[in-house]
Amino acid sequence: MSTSDKTSTAPVEARPAETEKRAFVVTASRQFASWLADSASSLAISTYQSSKVILIGSNREAGRLSVFERTIERPMGMAFRDSRLAVASMIQITSFVDAAGGTPGAAGYDALFVPQTASYTADLDVHDVAYGADGGLVFVNTLFSCLATTSETHSFRPLWKPPFVSRLAPEDRCHLNGLAMRDGKPAYVTAVAETDVADGWREHRSGGGVVIDVASGEIVCRGLAMPHSPRLHDGRLWVLNSGAGEIGTVDLASGRFEPLAFCPGYLRGLDFVGPYALVGLSEPRENRTFAGLPLQDRLTAAKVSPRCGVFVIDTRTGDVAHWLRFEGVVNELNDVVSLPGLARPMMIGFKNEEIRRTVSIE
Repeated sequence: MSTSDKTSTAPVEARPAETEKRAFVVTASRQFASWLADSASSLAISTYQSSKVILIGSNREAGRLSVFERTIERPMGMAFRDSRLAVASMIQITSFVDAAGGTPGAAGYDALFVPQTASYTADLDVHDVAYGADGGLVFVNTLFSCLATTSETHSFRPLWKPPFVSRLAPEDRCHLNGLAMRDGKPAYVTAVAETDVADGWREHRSGGGVVIDVASGEIVCRGLAMPHSPRLHDGRLWVLNSGAGEIGTVDLASGRFEPLAFCPGYLRGLDFVGPYALVGLSEPRENRTFAGLPLQDRLTAAKVSPRCGVFVIDTRTGDVAHWLRFEGVVNELNDVVSLPGLARPMMIGFKNEEIRRTVSIE
């Protein structure tokens, strides 16, 4: 694996943190900003550890990255379709709508995400979120070990659960966490273990991870270390073998996981821009959740420290083409979503004056 622009960093234009006193440091490889601009896209990144949604775009006039962040209580899974950005947080899933319509405002932002609707779910530990074929939301209800959708009258409506989970219970029995969609329908999910007791997955973090076919309920891959973020792209099923720091594909015929690249961090969050994979990296926690995973041995062998950021990996070669790194207040990421067609997005928060003055008419 080779890394381009290892020692060079791109200029970064950062919006000051709203409330944090600790440093919020963003660095990038030299060509990251130009690659992002040329791809006609931007990124949305969630970090529940520091309660931030971070929007990464490009400011062509200034020749640097644009970094915009908002405080949202424990944001996790996200999904983007057309002009809507769904963000799962502590007790709700909020749909933000782009009110700018591609027209740059006075500050030069070409997207303005405004909170428009919210479904209050209670604290379900929602992980991956996706838009279904009907435009509704499908999400991984990790607390109840099932896939679910939002409800107008209840916290959620269950859609599916793994065959090895005997009943719905608020016990996080297998740590169901990832969701891959096909044609607007759930296709594959990831779980840390095939366990059916409260918190049972924690005893199988190193090699108990599975990928499950939703339609059949069959296990299509076993032996993974805390897998996350399954995605279907270019006819292949991609998965992050998070506890080993690997991105790769699942050979559905043989059931084997085929690694493409090693990334120095705990992996969560995966999306694609053309042939490039966007992979979120986190620094392992100093507790039992990440202890004893293969990742630690890989980091020691590579003589590197864990990083927090986003790697842009060329899926044709496994090379890291570009990278983005966070230091300071942000050391864990949960999800990474590409925002195609948006160069420099911003977001209206819930507690500032802008939300009172931003009005749109249908």
